[in-house]
Amino acid sequence: MTSFRQEHDAFGPVDIPADRYWGAQTARAAAIFTVGDERFPTVLIQAFGLQKRAAARANRRLGVLDPALADAIEDAAEEVRTGLFDDHFPLTVWQTGSGTQTNMNANEVIANRANERLGQPLGTRAPVHPNDHVNRSQSSNDSFPTVMHLVTALELRDRMRPALLRLGDALHAKAEAFAGVVKIGRTHLMDAVPMSVGQSFDAYARQIEAGLARLDGAMPRLCALPQGGTAVGTGLNAPKGFAAAFCEEAAAIAGLALTPNPSKFEGMGAHDALVEVSGHLNTLAVSLVRIANDIRLLGSGPRAGLGELIIPDDGLTSSIMPGKRNPTIAEVVVQTAFQAMGNHATVTAAGAAGTFELNVAKPVLIHNLLRAIRLLSDAARLFADRMIEGLEVDRDRLAANVEGSLLLATALNPAIGYDRAAAVTRKAMAEGTTPREAAIALGYLTGEDYDGLVRPAEMVSNEEGADWQPPPLRG
Repeated sequence: MTSFRQEHDAFGPVDIPADRYWGAQTARAAAIFTVGDERFPTVLIQAFGLQKRAAARANRRLGVLDPALADAIEDAAEEVRTGLFDDHFPLTVWQTGSGTQTNMNANEVIANRANERLGQPLGTRAPVHPNDHVNRSQSSNDSFPTVMHLVTALELRDRMRPALLRLGDALHAKAEAFAGVVKIGRTHLMDAVPMSVGQSFDAYARQIEAGLARLDGAMPRLCALPQGGTAVGTGLNAPKGFAAAFCEEAAAIAGLALTPNPSKFEGMGAHDALVEVSGHLNTLAVSLVRIANDIRLLGSGPRAGLGELIIPDDGLTSSIMPGKRNPTIAEVVVQTAFQAMGNHATVTAAGAAGTFELNVAKPVLIHNLLRAIRLLSDAARLFADRMIEGLEVDRDRLAANVEGSLLLATALNPAIGYDRAAAVTRKAMAEGTTPREAAIALGYLTGEDYDGLVRPAEMVSNEEGADWQPPPLRG
């Protein structure tokens, strides 16, 4: 049976499981907020460890926290940052809109662990007090949004950026590998003029590169922190210089270029920087849907579809059709992108929830933003590793499609004019022949003349007439 200890706060005694490091406020919140089971990802909890550690350093540096207590808090906070206490944060996302309960959860875990390190039993609240010491110079109102910024910046740097670089590189490698493979381009889902398979993949690589550049461009605003604003943005109860000292200490721990937000009121009442990041993730999701759908359509078949791409075998098959292979990875990518688009809708609404000096939808905002980052990062890496890396082209199918394409007649426009070229296309379509055969039958050109004018491999060259090669990515 579970044993309990009794803790006291300003509102009286509370029973808490004896082996848990949270305190009275967390226990009260867990009993009140009984909605859903969605919890913050552990990266947010660990970012709280970073935030509390930096705050303890800044408080000690400014002389408002006893060095011995600061050391104990810093050590305990570092343990939270490294994930040692992930299981001691029981609250769901659905709590006060300022995130007060999760901030207090962090204060209590760190205070209890600091006291334990100083030889005291859990629940003593002395010599380290969760409010007086761990939360010194802070409020939930500036601490929680600071953590929101920190965790988002870290996740973009450490999770999303490497995944997008991997996907961009994989797409670029295919652009180079398929640069000389001619295919028929398609507009309105219908045959158009020739291009190379490599040019298609270069377009995909550019979309990912642009998505990464957008996210990189948002980082300076993401790294401007509201810490130091305390309750409403004025900095009440924080010593002079706390915001700058905090950012310097947090930057040293996180390896980020962190700066104080010059308007703590903006940083606490509005979360436009986070909405901006979510918007860029939404754009990235749109790009991924386009790329994944193109690839699964170009690989459709293998015998009754387009069949121009050969999709790597993932070892999975149908429950009823033996040996059937499906573009499962692309379907996963599309579904995660749809979820990220929905996450952005929630982030947008939550970002608009700022009233006067406080946005009161912080938990749901960061929950959805972090979920989108995780899903899109994982999907991008899976896409690169399990599909793009192994893609091949069916050269015979592509060559046959090019040879029979009606729109090769477009190259005849300068020689015989648009109307005669259109007549060639109509005749070839009506009679099921090639444009070459139709042009000869109509008496517009000899076979030799046609072959001299219609050279599919040259039709994919750039404007200078040189053989096309994908330019390097800038990422």
